[in-house]
Amino acid sequence: MGRLLKWLFYLAILAVFGLIAYAYVGPFLGADFSAPATPVSQEVILHVE
Repeated sequence: MGRLLKWLFYLAILAVFGLIAYAYVGPFLGADFSAPATPVSQEVILHVE
């Protein structure tokens, strides 16, 4: 049981490093992580007395 948990821990650490590497290298490989830019507007009605 201990060896299984140790391997799962190593796999989780490797996955974290892989995700960090993909975040840095991804834009060079064509991945676009930016949010789509769309204008948002909403009318505001103020009730002034």
